[in-house]
Amino acid sequence: MPLFWKPYTSDVTQFIEQLKTKRPSLEEEQRRGRALLWDRAIDRDAQAEWDDAAVAQQPYVYQTKTS
Repeated sequence: MPLFWKPYTSDVTQFIEQLKTKRPSLEEEQRRGRALLWDRAIDRDAQAEWDDAAVAQQPYVYQTKTS
């Protein structure tokens, strides 16, 4: 190993590190965006009703029913 050896970082990693240094609030913005769409409480009753109302799909959907 050479004396001045530097570990490899990919172009993508370098880009992300540069982006984070330019915009330090980026991670907080990502957390807020995720909270808008994904971090929500689940209504278990509504989910159970949705699951009960689901109609089973036939194995081959393009086949017409013969019976």
